[in-house]
Formats: sequence, C-alpha cells, structure tokens
Amino acid sequence: MTIHHIGFLTPGNYDEADPHAGLEAALRLFEFGERRGFDSAWVRQRHLERAVSSAPTFLAAATQRTRRIELGAAVIQMGYENPFRLAEDLATVDVLSRGRLQVGLSAGAPPHGALLGGRFQDAPPATVDFTHKRVARLRANLEDVLLGDEDTVVESAGGRVRPRVQPYAPGLVGRLWYGGGSLRSAEWAGRNGFHLLLGNVLTGETTDDFLEAQTGLVERYRASEVPGARRGRIALGRVIVPLDGADAATRRRYRAFAAGRVERTLSPQGERRTLFAGDLVGSADEILERLHRDPVLPLVSELRVELPYNFDSEAYEQILDDLAVRIAPELGWRVRAELPHQEAALA
Repeated sequence: MTIHHIGFLTPGNYDEADPHAGLEAALRLFEFGERRGFDSAWVRQRHLERAVSSAPTFLAAATQRTRRIELGAAVIQMGYENPFRLAEDLATVDVLSRGRLQVGLSAGAPPHGALLGGRFQDAPPATVDFTHKRVARLRANLEDVLLGDEDTVVESAGGRVRPRVQPYAPGLVGRLWYGGGSLRSAEWAGRNGFHLLLGNVLTGETTDDFLEAQTGLVERYRASEVPGARRGRIALGRVIVPLDGADAATRRRYRAFAAGRVERTLSPQGERRTLFAGDLVGSADEILERLHRDPVLPLVSELRVELPYNFDSEAYEQILDDLAVRIAPELGWRVRAELPHQEAALA
C-alpha cells in the first residue's frame, strides 16, 4: 500500500454571529495545510447552513493565500447551479490559481428546492433536468470551443470577438470529479471520464457492510472506464482524528465525538439504506492499524482526511500536524515541492 497524495476536507463552519471569523479560519487552515506539505485542501459546499455556501468564491480567496496546494470543492450540487454561470466562475478561479482547481460535483434535485420555492425556482421543478446531463452541460461549457458558426461575433467596448465561455481554463475539464455514493454514480463517472470522490457515506445496495460496498464502487468505476482513455484518479475520504498531539481535555472531546457517531455505523439507515464508515479516532499506531486493514485503501493512491464539524482551529491544526508527521509517512507519502502538473505553470 502506497499513498502518493494526501489531502484534507474542511467543513468551513462558523458562528452565525461572526461568519467572517470562521471563513478566515478556514482560509488560514488552507495556508497551514500547504506549509505542512499536504497535496490538496478541499472545502465542503453547503446551503442554508453555517458553512461555505459558495465554494468557488471561497476558493478564489484561497488562490491568493496559497501557491502550491491543490484547491478542491467537495461537492457542488449541480441542482442548485446554472451550468453556464458556474463554468465562468470555476474557470476564473482556476486561472487565478494557475491550474490548481479540483471540482467535485453531484447530480440530483436540490434538497432544499421546495423550501426555497420562488426564491430559487424559475420553472416548475418537474420540468427541470437535474440528472447527470446537467453535470455534462457544465463540462461542455468548460471545453475549448467557440460558440455559433464562423461568422458569429460579439461586439463590445472591448472590440469584436468570437464568442466563447470566458476565461478559458486549459486542463480544467480534466480536473472534474464526481461524488460516488452508489453503483450508478460510480459507473457514470467512469464511463464519462470523471475522477471519483469516495467519502464516508454511501448507499448499501448489495450489502450491509460499508467497506464491502465501497470496494464494489471502486470495482464498478474501474470496469466502466473507457479502454485507452486516461485512467481516472480516485480519492478516498476517511474521518481521521489522531490523539497523539492533543491534550487530555481535547482527547476526551475527540473520543466523545466518535462515541456519538457509532450507532449510525451499525446498520443501514432509512429507506435509502445509507451506510456510514466508522471514524478513525485513536493514537497514530491505532489509526495505522485500522488503515492497513481497510480493503479500499490499497485500491487507491489518494487519501482525503475529512475533518469533523465544529472543532476549533487549534484542533484542526493538531489533527493535520499529527497526520503529516505520524501517519502519512507510514503510508508511503512524501512531501513534494510542487505537484507534477503544476511545475510548468508555476515556472
């Protein structure tokens, strides 16, 4: 087992009375992660919660605070998005980052659509296509194509130009990911050339065992990839909370956090049979022992550490520091000065 790429995912949550402090803390965590050598830093995008509601806006700020680390969104729910406008935003962020953006996506109707009603909806939801086609439309808007025929131009104060989605971000189409929580989503991602994001939640379609089900997702994804096409990346998400660098009070809090989440891992939850992975909370040696028993980890080369909600900056930094020093090197990971695809862009 060798993990070449280590990233982390932060919830970016904040106190409702002071969102600036929470968002600033999340940006500083990205800076900290880069200093500790992490390969990627990801932020969740959540709506109607005390968290980052616009990943592109947040990551645009992060481009100005970091230089090397990949910047990721996990995941952007396309049901809330206009594929054209989102493409413009993502391309702008990627240009600002010099090609470091990683975009996680998912399809489906927006979960809060009915609650939002006329604040959000421009048409009856039954008439809107929220399927994978909406994700494909976003990718089409990121491709290197001119719009219209050869005689089509746009006139503006800046001059006459052939129309295209601007700015064009070379390579961004190849850095699109899809959140794989079901066999259907894993198959679609593989067949359509998206990288695969795996987390600690999935649908138990053929088994009640989380790790067995997730192994099946990897196998389905690989079997669905087009022969001869670029081999997709797979990033595996796990909640990992090392105790080694924490004080006694913080260790108690970590253990209480984990204990409160055990019950949900014991059986499928709800009509959709949702399965949850167990959290890895313990000493570095204990965590490494469990990781070495994880049957999914040998199938991937990228590990994304999912940070818990509502911890403070000091706790997050301690977790990342223990990971970089005590755990990741034992998995074969080494700090790289630049990521391979960035070397030319940063020259």
